[in-house]
Amino acid sequence: MMNLLRAGAAALAITVAAGVIPAQADAASVPLVETGSSLLYPLFNLWVPAYSASHPGADITTTSTGSGAGIAQSLKGLVNIGASDAYLPDAMVKAHPNMLSIPLAISSQAINYNLPGITGLKLSGPILAGIYEGKITKWNDPAITAANPGVTLPDHVIIPIHRLDGSGDTFIFTQYLSASDENWGATIKYGTSVSWPAVRGALGAKGNSGMLAAAKANPYSIAYIGVSFADDAAKAGLGQAALLNKAGNYVVPTEATISAAAESVANDTPADERISMIFSPGAQAYPIVNYEYAIINARQPSETVAGAVRDFLTWAITEGNSMSFLKQVHFVPLPPAVVELSKAQITKIK
Repeated sequence: MMNLLRAGAAALAITVAAGVIPAQADAASVPLVETGSSLLYPLFNLWVPAYSASHPGADITTTSTGSGAGIAQSLKGLVNIGASDAYLPDAMVKAHPNMLSIPLAISSQAINYNLPGITGLKLSGPILAGIYEGKITKWNDPAITAANPGVTLPDHVIIPIHRLDGSGDTFIFTQYLSASDENWGATIKYGTSVSWPAVRGALGAKGNSGMLAAAKANPYSIAYIGVSFADDAAKAGLGQAALLNKAGNYVVPTEATISAAAESVANDTPADERISMIFSPGAQAYPIVNYEYAIINARQPSETVAGAVRDFLTWAITEGNSMSFLKQVHFVPLPPAVVELSKAQITKIK
């Protein structure tokens, strides 16, 4: 990983050096470096080879370091594209007015559990807040039992798993908990990193792959895992919970339920595209849905570099938003109105 980051920093330094890249150089030949979201990483791994095939000479390095690292390295100018499940907060935008949060696609977050022999578990935001606060400690707690009539739940301690690294998944999940539980919203709040309550038996893991591995290794555990890892979670034998949505229905993350949530807020998305889709309205809307963002400095080292960034991002939100790519990672395309907003933001990159 460090070798990739050093190589990325060196490539970026080369682009900055005056005269190294001629002004008329083909944008596809400019080295670009992306890092960040482990949720978005599987999609970048599909996009980059396809983009390179249609853009000979394209040189894009992509790594999974977590949204927190993606944001931080983009702010410092160490990478061209910081991938994040979280948009930049108001304070950061005020401090760094040239930074953009550009949606590339739409994803969601699954709640996976390791309960041998139990499928179709139903949960809610208040139940999950109770688990992660340590107020609900056993699987047969009355609140969980009430949500799952007829299901015999084990009298076993719940093992909640959370992210250790700065994570857009944590940002989304804690936004959901903040909107679900008044105490969580007032005390723990939300962010790419939070002060997790001390819960006996709780575990921490890095990246979505780490969350999945920890959940697989620990029966009676529960974890929040990006939906791009849904196939791996199923292969690991983990269940996927149905969550209570704003309309009072239990839904799982599918193409239909993710799209329902996204479409309900598409016309409310502001010009800077920083918006939460947690608890979007709609009978079938899944409650933990988000834009996947490219965190970009509008002032790139040169027009040649800026042109390369613009070209790749434009490809990503048009050709790259094909279901031939997105279906493989359980994402859905940006609504047409949001594509236009992202295009407008991309034109600001100079």
